Amino acid sequence: MIPVICVLLGYCIGCIQSAYFVGRFSANVDLRQYGSGNLGTTNALRVLGKKAGAITFVCDILKSVMGFLVCHMLFANAALAGLYGCVGVILGHDFPFYLKFKGGKGIACMIGLVLCLSSVTWYLPAFAFGIGIVCIGATRYVSLGSMAFAVMIPIVLYKVHFPLEGVAVTACLSALALYQHRGNIVRILSGNENKLGGKREGVS
Repeated sequence: MIPVICVLLGYCIGCIQSAYFVGRFSANVDLRQYGSGNLGTTNALRVLGKKAGAITFVCDILKSVMGFLVCHMLFANAALAGLYGCVGVILGHDFPFYLKFKGGKGIACMIGLVLCLSSVTWYLPAFAFGIGIVCIGATRYVSLGSMAFAVMIPIVLYKVHFPLEGVAVTACLSALALYQHRGNIVRILSGNENKLGGKREGVS
């Protein structure tokens, strides 16, 4: 029952959809109707600008940190409990019930997860962030770097002998991240994906 409780607690936190509220309060817009329609950092950056993008990014990271810490403090086997809390946060972020289950792609929340698990091994942030940054720097595709970052998480945890249950859970999160980026994958293959530093779409 503990994993279920942790996921439910995390889901409630994850449903605080940062990009949606930043859009509403800063420009009175629903970001689902602009740009890519995604409620995440990249779309907030492209539509609303750097300040809104930064606020969204930090808030989404903090959601995972909060979910991890709450479950970490409430239950034994703290690292796994915190991990399940982050699972809930990512699910709430990606599929908020009050926004017709249309949210973000969960990468900033996964960054929060990696930061929390850095207490287990510094290899995780070093390799996950490193691979993601290299991919973005080489291709200017934020989406490609995000996917590479997500895929590295279970690989690194497996290599450092993290409990197999946790490795399996993070592998599922990586698969979810790839699924959420399925449109980006199609656009990358066709050469139509937006690149970092491209023209800002803005709000008319």
